[in-house]
Amino acid sequence: MTDNYRRSGDEDANQQDSGSGQAYPPPPPYDPAAHGGGQHAQAGHAAWGWGAAAPAHSGAHARRARRPVALLAAAAFVAAVVGGGTAALTATLTDNGAGSAAGTVATGTTVSQSSKGTVAGVAAAVSPAIVEIQAASNSGESTGSGVVITSDGEIITNNHVIAGAQTVKVQLSTGKTYTADVVGTSPDKDLALIKLQGASGLKTAALGNSDNVKVGDEVVAIGSPEGLTGTVTSGIVSALDRDVTVSKEQDQGRQQQQQQGDGRWPFEFGGQQFNGDTGDSTTTYKAIQTDASLNPGNSGGALINMNGEIIGINSAMFSASGSSGDSSSAGSVGLGFSIPVNTVKADLSALRAGNSD
Repeated sequence: MTDNYRRSGDEDANQQDSGSGQAYPPPPPYDPAAHGGGQHAQAGHAAWGWGAAAPAHSGAHARRARRPVALLAAAAFVAAVVGGGTAALTATLTDNGAGSAAGTVATGTTVSQSSKGTVAGVAAAVSPAIVEIQAASNSGESTGSGVVITSDGEIITNNHVIAGAQTVKVQLSTGKTYTADVVGTSPDKDLALIKLQGASGLKTAALGNSDNVKVGDEVVAIGSPEGLTGTVTSGIVSALDRDVTVSKEQDQGRQQQQQQGDGRWPFEFGGQQFNGDTGDSTTTYKAIQTDASLNPGNSGGALINMNGEIIGINSAMFSASGSSGDSSSAGSVGLGFSIPVNTVKADLSALRAGNSD
């Protein structure tokens, strides 16, 4: 484009007809005044250096001469637009939700381009938005996890983590501790929304789309198993739409924890009970099954895709710990279940309104 522009100028300024010795291009074969040129035509021919008016094609020539400049301007405009788009994308990828309005789910921190698709990248991006929850009641204490979804301290967790609690304490990844209020609960879906007192500027997680999850997708789980804050594990999605049944009774889980002494949360799957008796009042939901290592304390934590988006809330897991008194059988056996994040998003307004189904 630039080369064409230089040749155009050289030819117009210097090219002559070597055979006739006359200037090129030749003067027009008509009287410009007779064709409506008037004074404009007379003024034009002086610039061309002829005794007659400028040729009729001078306008086209001017347009040809200006075209490269126009193209350059267009290219500069496109570059500016692309640059602005890149900046917007970068801002989206690095937004930590600190500027989000209260009560609005922030875009959240997702994985940087350089670390996308790695467990380390997911952990670095999302860990600051995962918290440890300590809930205490007359029946005992429980430890669980939660996901920060707004910069002013709204946190999604499991209902069974905070059910019946008289006090709820939340510890951030930084070690800072807050007191939290229970805003709304959904025992039918084992979900709860709590809100930190006096919090602002918190890092938030991005909520993804669980409808896009496929069997075999790589996932990362972050939570506080056995009170080990910020523990990261990874695996794959093992199955979808598993019917998982958990207790709805507020004290059922804590009674089991006190009796068993290991904090296991009972659930049913395939007609069998695991980790203890679920009681008489239960609810069943469709869950994402994963083989990412989950242990007591992971409940309410995040199941995350490799883009750093929350796709599920970890809610139930089989634990062989203490099942036969043999410590060699303790730990995760690769059977974990998560509530799809689209269920969370569908119920978020009701939770904020203080509903309890």
